[in-house]
Order: sequence, then structure tokens, then C-alpha cells
Amino acid sequence: MIYKKILFILLFFGLTNALYAGEQDTMGKTKLTFTIVAPGNLAQEGKQLFLSHVTWMKSTHSRSGPKALLSYDVSEMDELSNPTDLKSKTTGKKVFILSEIYESPAGVEDHFARTPDWKDWPKFDAWLKKCKVTKASSTTIFNSLTWGGK
Repeated sequence: MIYKKILFILLFFGLTNALYAGEQDTMGKTKLTFTIVAPGNLAQEGKQLFLSHVTWMKSTHSRSGPKALLSYDVSEMDELSNPTDLKSKTTGKKVFILSEIYESPAGVEDHFARTPDWKDWPKFDAWLKKCKVTKASSTTIFNSLTWGGK
């Protein structure tokens, strides 16, 4: 009888652990998000700047502790005349979304303190001034569903 209970416990925890394998808890972490709408003629310049940015991020940002960069991604799409209709006409502009998740606000503070050291910061800043930009520099994540994808 005791063996059946132990087997049940092992199977139960083994299966439930497998169900949740790959999830990453970002609740309460700090997120920096920029939404950038670039004129079509500036889209390629933006992509090049973001390629430089990711290289700089890899070489300068902490991966542990309160300043840790937990996640970094940049996505892009053609701007749509109706953002909720994926078949609507494009406007000729490009939308870039920069998303960075840090362990705490200290990571964002550290990021901004390091920004002047990025060799392409002046070019990036000048590019941003030619685009429509919405910045959410240090938000707290209160809902999160993140699964590892392969």
C-alpha cells in the first residue's frame, strides 16, 4: 500500500512538473517597451541600429542579480491601416517593438546609465526623433504567460 502511494506521488509530481516545464515566471519583473513607427524609408536604418543594439546588450548587461536582463526581443511588422484586421492595407510605415524584461527597476536604471557608452546611441537617438515613439520605460508585469517554445 505504501508503495502505491509513493508511486502515485512520484507520478503526480513528475507529470505536473512536465506540464509546466519551460514556463518562466515574469510576474513582478520590470519591463521596458518602446513602440516605434518608422517611415518606410527609415525602416532599414532601424533594423541596422537594432542589430548593433543587440550586440551591445549582449556584451554589457547583467544576466544575474537585481540588474539582470531576463529577456530581450525586437519585433517588426508593416503598419496596417486597421491594426485589428491583418488583411487591411499597409500604410508604408514599419512598426518596431522593443521589449526588455529585467529582474527589477535597477536593471532599467543600469541600462539607461550605460546607454551613452553604446557606439550607435547618437545615431539611434537621431533615428528615434524621426519616428513616432511610445516609451514605457519601467513598468511592472502583473499578468504573464510565458512558455518556452522550440
